[in-house]
Amino acid sequence: MAEQNTPRRRQSRQQQPVDNTYAHLQPQALDVERAVLGALLVDKDAYSVVCEILKPESFYEPRNRIIYEAIQHLSMNEQPVDVLTVADQLAHTGQLEEVGGPAYIAEISSRVASSAHVEYHARIIAQKSLARQLIQFASDIETKAFDETVNVDDLMQHAEGSLFELSQKNMKKDYTQIDPVIAQAVKVIQDAAKNKDGLTGIPTGYHGLDDKTSGWQPSDLVIIAGRPAMGKTAFALSMAKNIAADYQVPLAFFSLEMSNQQLVNRLLSNVCEVSGKKILNGQLQPDEWDRLDKRINNLLGAPIYVDDTPGLSVFELRTKARRLVREHGVKIIMIDYLQLMNANGMRFSSRQEEVSTISRSLKGLAKELDIPILALSQLNRGVESREGLEGKRPQLSDLRESGAIEQDADMVLFVHRPEYYHIFQDDKGRDLHGMAEIIIAKHRKGATGDVLLTFRGEYTRFENPEDGRLGPMSPQSGGEILSSKVNGDDNGAPLPNDFDSFGGGMPIPPPSNEPMPF
Repeated sequence: MAEQNTPRRRQSRQQQPVDNTYAHLQPQALDVERAVLGALLVDKDAYSVVCEILKPESFYEPRNRIIYEAIQHLSMNEQPVDVLTVADQLAHTGQLEEVGGPAYIAEISSRVASSAHVEYHARIIAQKSLARQLIQFASDIETKAFDETVNVDDLMQHAEGSLFELSQKNMKKDYTQIDPVIAQAVKVIQDAAKNKDGLTGIPTGYHGLDDKTSGWQPSDLVIIAGRPAMGKTAFALSMAKNIAADYQVPLAFFSLEMSNQQLVNRLLSNVCEVSGKKILNGQLQPDEWDRLDKRINNLLGAPIYVDDTPGLSVFELRTKARRLVREHGVKIIMIDYLQLMNANGMRFSSRQEEVSTISRSLKGLAKELDIPILALSQLNRGVESREGLEGKRPQLSDLRESGAIEQDADMVLFVHRPEYYHIFQDDKGRDLHGMAEIIIAKHRKGATGDVLLTFRGEYTRFENPEDGRLGPMSPQSGGEILSSKVNGDDNGAPLPNDFDSFGGGMPIPPPSNEPMPF
């Protein structure tokens, strides 16, 4: 009986499905690899076709990778590429026997008669290589996800950083014939001609600055730099108020240095002409309470979205920026400030290299979203060590931690207040008491120069020199602050509007001993 049942049992086992989940072969195309190498050996022009598509690590088989490296070396040194020169190069590096000797090189060269399809074949190899990299990426994340000692938030940062690095390495953009580009440029000029004020971008509210820049332009990365206490954040917030409240242009403000509450307090001081100290302690005079009641309406409807996530990574910023543009139509982004950002998930040999990656990523994000990005930046102490009127003026070489910031930026502005250094008159004889210079040190699309603004430190506000006071405020309604980790709201829901009982026609009572309700 046992012998009679044996065949049935074997048959039953054969009919069971086989689980091949972990038995996949790595994506590869060995025949195609040999065909590409053969084409490179028989056609001297083939390398120029595939050099932008393939890297040595694109090849799966190690010996094919070594041969491609030899071909790459010969081509870059403008030496002929054929069976003999490749074999000689490999012999020189001691790798000839490792690839199978001259016989293997001769074998792959005999497989093809021409390089007619070398580009198509090269793209197959590149796709297989990318698929292997994605498998490795997914396997690495899966392994770390099962490890309970790994922090999930850190793993998210690592995953996003690794995927971003992978996409950057494999991102290629083809060339474009110039005719459609010319047509687009002409259309931009025609649209600009319709604007009587000459503005083609987002107005800043500062006439002198708008005259020189024509407004903040789409896809531009603008760096606003200065030493501490120069008023970088005050300048950015003053522009944010002008752009969002006065011109109703949706704006996102990412603050890595201050909380949402601190930012709002500074905006209230700016708009309502109440000193920051009184905003903090609530000791307002009756006329100040009256101004607060009337002018707060200017902020209540402003399309300003604030995020105070500490230690924001450039990858988190990318995700949030896309959402803001998609859901709220944001037209401009401000970041305070660049050196507090990080690029978690990627490895760097130095902080300078990390800052370079951050600035390059910000420029790429501005191009991708087609909106201007304004990033505040610190300067090093070089300014403090220099003497004289000109010595105290910041220079591009003063940008802190990375020369790549200067390279990536379309525009670099310095916020400079000469009176901080006890300089009260410039070389043109202008009185600099209470004045600030906005120095356009780099302008990729126009001229450089200086713009003089009035700085009112008690209200952390920059004004046009001809403006004595803020004009009348138009009443608005509504308002929103974007989610942030500091306020504990990570689900993207708007914060409750704490101002519903104010600015709606009912005067704010001036309390005698109670703190300010904000």
